[in-house]
Amino acid sequence: MDIGLKDKVAIVTASSKGLGKACALGLAREGAKVVICARDENDLQKAKNEIERNADNEIMAVRADVTKYEDIKNLVKSTVEKFGTVHILVTNAGGPPSGYFENFSDDDWNNAFNLNFMSTVRLIREVLPYMKTQRWGRIINITSVTVRQPIDNLILSNSIRMSVVGLAKTLALQLAKYNILINNVAPGYTLTDRVKYVIEQRASESGKTFDEIKSELAKDIPLGRLAEPEELANLVVFLASERASYITGTTIPVDGGWIKGVY
Repeated sequence: MDIGLKDKVAIVTASSKGLGKACALGLAREGAKVVICARDENDLQKAKNEIERNADNEIMAVRADVTKYEDIKNLVKSTVEKFGTVHILVTNAGGPPSGYFENFSDDDWNNAFNLNFMSTVRLIREVLPYMKTQRWGRIINITSVTVRQPIDNLILSNSIRMSVVGLAKTLALQLAKYNILINNVAPGYTLTDRVKYVIEQRASESGKTFDEIKSELAKDIPLGRLAEPEELANLVVFLASERASYITGTTIPVDGGWIKGVY
């Protein structure tokens, strides 16, 4: 089925690994021209090579740290110089550290705000002129299930990511007249390299096996397993497409039923 992504230009941030890489690959497989970015040049080149092996389309890699505004400006500028415009933006960044209220200083809060909120603000600010001019755009923010059901020791993520939801809802109202749609996806426990590393660490510390720790993480998930990155990417690809033409201002979990709330 043609979902209308052929030759669309997409930027996916923090895309050398995990959810970002899965989203970039998913978009490329549907015919989009994809720009990926990350801080580490080696990881970035490996991801570019992997995506090119698995998708017959043009991929560009730009080294960028999304906490630095100059890097964001250069990322968008490089994209436009190469492909002429930006149709799709997928905002993604690593999560802030875990811990409790008493653990964090003002600097910790400011760093989390810059990483997860201001990076989103700045990326959207830079792509909007192109989307408005062409009267077509898709913005998808990768947040977390913590925006719907806070996790006890993730107070930074619980708090800062909620601001992204408020931003997206407000912009959805303002940008609809330009046919620019903005939505959030909220992944639950997903088997990324980072989560695999956490499982390995817990297994080593506890004397349990990798599978035992993974099962413990999955015990509260109705589907009984952790997600694969591609399962989140499938939703992102749909929201980026012409097939999602009447969806904006929403936050959609991909959590296997973990969130207990009705709404």
